[in-house]
Amino acid sequence: MEFRTKVSIDKPARPLSIRDSIACVGSCFADHIGRELQAHEFNVVVNPRGTMYNPASVWHTVETIASIDTLIITLGTARVYILKESGEIVDNCEKRPAKLFEERDLSIDECAEYLERCVDSALHTVITVSPIRYAKYGFHGSQLSKSRLLLAADIVCKRHPDRASYFPTYEIFNDELRDYRFYAPDMLHPSPQAIDYIWEQLSESYFDEETQQWLRDLEPIRRALAHRPFNPESQEYKQFRAEAESKLAALKAKL
Repeated sequence: MEFRTKVSIDKPARPLSIRDSIACVGSCFADHIGRELQAHEFNVVVNPRGTMYNPASVWHTVETIASIDTLIITLGTARVYILKESGEIVDNCEKRPAKLFEERDLSIDECAEYLERCVDSALHTVITVSPIRYAKYGFHGSQLSKSRLLLAADIVCKRHPDRASYFPTYEIFNDELRDYRFYAPDMLHPSPQAIDYIWEQLSESYFDEETQQWLRDLEPIRRALAHRPFNPESQEYKQFRAEAESKLAALKAKL
């Protein structure tokens, strides 16, 4: 018997590799995935201009990053803030008075246009939509915004099947993990357990075989380096730590 809905994950246009230069840009979910990549020794930059939620602001960050093999985008909302004085979309209101800005949602076509610019900047782009709802918009309004993002992502991935892939973070969280035990205490954000599960699904579905083997070889070393000793100044622990670091250096040298 099956007691949950299992989300099918399509294989990416181009598998992710430990050898790739990677950029994670987008909502706080991009930060989560980026931290996992960093913890597993990937060459990755994570939100260098801060957390970005809408496709326009994501593009504003992507265009500042040079030489990307793989771009991972996590979209949060289609809502943008426009400075009335100049008509430009701002990425950070910098706590200026709300009266200086106009607030509106990007259309599906506008979202797709910004995403296409992102796709043109990398060999392969992974597009995903954050499952986190925006209570301040109202849950219906939040769902409408997510729908625009989902439709735009689908349009772009179908236009560029060889360079863009959709990873179903939104669907995994809302279908497979359809239980409040997978939420943080605010009942909006995913719990650490949910984030770990989505990371597992991403790595199993999107990483090439060399990278899968890298993760298997790295795990015991990571556990050793994360060990919290009773006496960190002891000679035994220093030797244990040095051996773990030596193993990590040897593993990196294989690349």
